[in-house]
Amino acid sequence: MKKDFDNLADIQNLPDDRAIPLKRVGIKNINYPIVVLDREKGRQHTIATINMFVNLPQQFKGTHMSRFVEILNEYRSEINVRTFFNILSTMKKRLEAQEAHLEIEFPYFLEKSAPVTGTRGLVEYGCGLYGTFDEKLKMSIMAKVPVTTVCPCSKEISDYGAHNQRGMVKVICEFNEFIWLEDIIEIVEQNSSSPVFSVLKRPDEKYVTERGYEHPLFVEDLVRDIYQDLKKIPEITSFSVEAENFESIHNHSAYAYTSWRR
Repeated sequence: MKKDFDNLADIQNLPDDRAIPLKRVGIKNINYPIVVLDREKGRQHTIATINMFVNLPQQFKGTHMSRFVEILNEYRSEINVRTFFNILSTMKKRLEAQEAHLEIEFPYFLEKSAPVTGTRGLVEYGCGLYGTFDEKLKMSIMAKVPVTTVCPCSKEISDYGAHNQRGMVKVICEFNEFIWLEDIIEIVEQNSSSPVFSVLKRPDEKYVTERGYEHPLFVEDLVRDIYQDLKKIPEITSFSVEAENFESIHNHSAYAYTSWRR
């Protein structure tokens, strides 16, 4: 017996008499396989955590949550900064909204060679793409980059050695033209005492240890140096930089943050 689905009640479309518009409604924390742009290999498959929102005018009771997932499924084969406008535009049109918001965070892997032996291994970076489309498109890119730092004070006051630690730098950049995640990652790593590698042989460990000792940095130095290099990228219109050092001889982290707008 064929069912008449057209006659099913659509509660979301019922009017609401409380006269309260909502800034964002939608779906949050959905894990989904996507394909993103990779500067070296062209494309990279990964698993993203995704938030999708639109505004809801005061006269509507609710939005259609299933449409968000339908749109996500349509674009899953290539979600990146080049397709964000299309996704957001589709969200606005299909959900009859004035604003659309898309937030995507995902692990991104780069193959890196050890500095001396050239031994290759994958390093994971936490990355994200954020977009808002109302009257115009606003796009941001995010990268979390693991680094190591050597304490300048420890090096100065000690008869030998200096304490060092791993840290995490988070950069969020708003831009008006395409930029690669790899460009942001490289700026952060070049300004650290030493990058983090997944595979190091003894000659590599010697190099990394000595390089760090020759390039000591406070967390404040790290943020300021990254700031200077990010400002040189013409495509970036604003950014924020924060760094946290997971101190090896203290029971607290060291932290610094700043931001800039062109």
